[in-house]
Amino acid sequence: MSFSTKTFIVYLVSGFSVAVLSALYLTQNTNDHKNSSLSLQLHGSYGSITDKTWPELKPSWRLALASIIGFLGSAFGTVGGVGGGGIFVPMLTLIIGFDTKSAAALSKCMIMGASTSSVFYNLRVRHPTKDVPILDYDLALLFQPMLMLGITVGVALSVVFPYWLITVLIIILFIGTSSRSFFKGTEMWKEETLLKKEMAQAQTTFVNSRGELLIDTEYDPLVPREEKTPMQIFCSNLKWKRILVLMIVWVSFLLLQVIKNDVKVCSVWYWVLFSLQFPIALVVFWYEAMKLYKDYKKRMNTGNLECICEASIEWTVLHIVFCALCGILGGTVGGLLGSGGGFILGPLLIEIGVIPQVASATATFVMMFSSSLSVVEFYLLKRFPIPYGTFINS
Repeated sequence: MSFSTKTFIVYLVSGFSVAVLSALYLTQNTNDHKNSSLSLQLHGSYGSITDKTWPELKPSWRLALASIIGFLGSAFGTVGGVGGGGIFVPMLTLIIGFDTKSAAALSKCMIMGASTSSVFYNLRVRHPTKDVPILDYDLALLFQPMLMLGITVGVALSVVFPYWLITVLIIILFIGTSSRSFFKGTEMWKEETLLKKEMAQAQTTFVNSRGELLIDTEYDPLVPREEKTPMQIFCSNLKWKRILVLMIVWVSFLLLQVIKNDVKVCSVWYWVLFSLQFPIALVVFWYEAMKLYKDYKKRMNTGNLECICEASIEWTVLHIVFCALCGILGGTVGGLLGSGGGFILGPLLIEIGVIPQVASATATFVMMFSSSLSVVEFYLLKRFPIPYGTFINS
């Protein structure tokens, strides 16, 4: 059974839609019967008026266990390019005792620190097969604007949604990611088992099951790779023009969030500032998407089958739109549930043909920008809090 990224996206959208619509239905019924004792109880449960839970952090076995889990979650999360939010949020809620909204905010802080250190390390690593940067800046420019656009929506929803709904959405997300990882691991295990059998039969035959000739010989590359110093590798991995564009997008979103939190919620200026995020993200995304699309068409017309970037997919309009939707959904899920968006971006890069080392480095690079924006937004929302239920009631 295959659990592709498209199936995973459909599962998330369907599950989240059912949960949100159920929350709206229950809240509406509670408001219609608020005079009864049952409705008062439901209003306390399904509404947004809930006290934050910040436990006192004293030396204990819970704190020690959480530190170990946080270390392992950060290590495996950065290696896989998923950020580790799927481990941080349950650890903060179930072991430490934070409420779900605070756990999501703290998870973004942890992801920001882990992704920043991982990016600094990756800048000193060579590309495993080519003489190009290990960070794919084309894919970073394609996904980062959409991811940050989704982040702003997700952070706003994290304030509006009640605690119990966020908990339900986290459960839906983790069921999907766990199932996807299980099926992917099973598929890889079958492929490796088949490969092992073919290697065992190589001693008696020179042709594998696919009809390919097996030649057991060692050879040296015709053109050996040039040896580079760590500083040369670091400089070659930096593309300052691309990084400048990413920084401009990040600063633009940051300034809009700071200005937006100084105006009245749901006022005309509030929605004007909120809407300005869309043209900023769409302009950068459209420029990079058109670049990939035109280069792909040009190479196909000339018979050049070399990939434009690290991804090996056909850059058609349908695939570009799908990447945009995945970026927005990944950012929304990351801002709402504190997962960082890597649960969608990391596997998506693998599925479109990016090799694991580059996929992990690129996803971590993008998450460094998105998670830092989320941390700033959560801080602003704490300092200039939006009344719970404002958007639903307006």
